[in-house]
Amino acid sequence: MRFLVRDRLLGIGEDYWIEDEHGRKVFLVDGKAMRLRDTFELKDTQGRVLIDIHQKMFALRDTMVIERDGEGLARIRRKRLSLLRNHYRVAMADGTELDVSGKILDREFVVEYDGELLAVISRRWLHLRETYGVDVVREDADPALLIAVGVCVIHLAEKEREAD
Repeated sequence: MRFLVRDRLLGIGEDYWIEDEHGRKVFLVDGKAMRLRDTFELKDTQGRVLIDIHQKMFALRDTMVIERDGEGLARIRRKRLSLLRNHYRVAMADGTELDVSGKILDREFVVEYDGELLAVISRRWLHLRETYGVDVVREDADPALLIAVGVCVIHLAEKEREAD
């Protein structure tokens, strides 16, 4: 399953469609403006909220939180004690962890679980400017969750770059 994401999708207060590889609209990213924290909703084509993404307000390190139906699903933050700046940990509510690594700001990275590839985020196969692809490798993986993880990691990396 391959999805196309416009790079500008991280603009707070603006809405963007994520399309499948055939150009059909699949998910709407609804950026919420005028909030104290960065907030996004990932919706289906009928407008139902599938995933809620927001920045954790009071945390020592920048942290993004993913929720589904009001329940915590995952927390994303840059991996501690990593020599690589582009290495993030996704702590799932069930106690498992996903690993995200690669060139985040270049939109060239992978999402793995226990060494097994779940998704590849890349501009490599696209000719459209300011667009990257999310290629969900495993059929039993949750595409909405993996897209949300990608959005969070990119958002955190860009905020870190701005702070430098």
